[in-house]
Amino acid sequence: MTNSDHGDPGDAPTVPPPLTEVVNATRPSAAEEARTVAASTNTGTLATLTKEGDPWASFVTYGLVGGSPVLCVSHMAEHGRNLARDPRASIAVVAPDPQSDPLAGTRITLAGYVERPEGEELAAAREAHLAAVPAARVYIDFSDFTLWVLRVQRVRWVGGYGRMDSATAEDYAEALPDPVTPSAAPAIAHLNDDHADALLTMARKLGGFPDATAATCVGADRYGLDLDVTTPRGRAMTRAGYLSPLDSADELRAATVALARAAQSP
Repeated sequence: MTNSDHGDPGDAPTVPPPLTEVVNATRPSAAEEARTVAASTNTGTLATLTKEGDPWASFVTYGLVGGSPVLCVSHMAEHGRNLARDPRASIAVVAPDPQSDPLAGTRITLAGYVERPEGEELAAAREAHLAAVPAARVYIDFSDFTLWVLRVQRVRWVGGYGRMDSATAEDYAEALPDPVTPSAAPAIAHLNDDHADALLTMARKLGGFPDATAATCVGADRYGLDLDVTTPRGRAMTRAGYLSPLDSADELRAATVALARAAQSP
């Protein structure tokens, strides 16, 4: 998806369109993408407002209750004092998928306001933070530390250059992290190293690029594979969607075998 707030440079190469219909271009929604990123790590950059109303960014750790970040913050920290005074906050989270160009990586911003959990939610928030940040057990019950839950009101997902979207708080809350993406790297490497011909056939028969001369798998999720396609007209991205969504990473091998067979059929 390309938005007007992030256009391509004027000298960017033209991306060739598919020549035939992509058989199944289904991919995760922005809400699903965001939930996957949030669950992929336990660190982020928290933005709060100072007493003077200035923005203040701080490195923090977090756990998750549903998709809501749970922070454990000291009153001695400036961002801790900021939250106690003004609950408005956002957290930026970068997925642990290092790229040669950092701006080509995946990241999200979750914005809303913080609240101190109470009762059963307090117990759940404490356990969620400790599950994500075991080292917090040393200080989580200190009197100068407070647990905060970020009530997400706005979600922004960026999947790299030209790939971005927003999600509602409701859609984000209802979405689930992708079960395939976090552990897909070895499978992707295997596909590229040992099944390049099958990927090329997928791009030609299922991905809408019958003129493709090469195809590389650059991503996998519960709905399909992302393929980087080379054609005489230039490079493009396309999808090869599974026959049905996956519920577990253990299903990935069978799903890709079925994709290869479907691509080879007349």
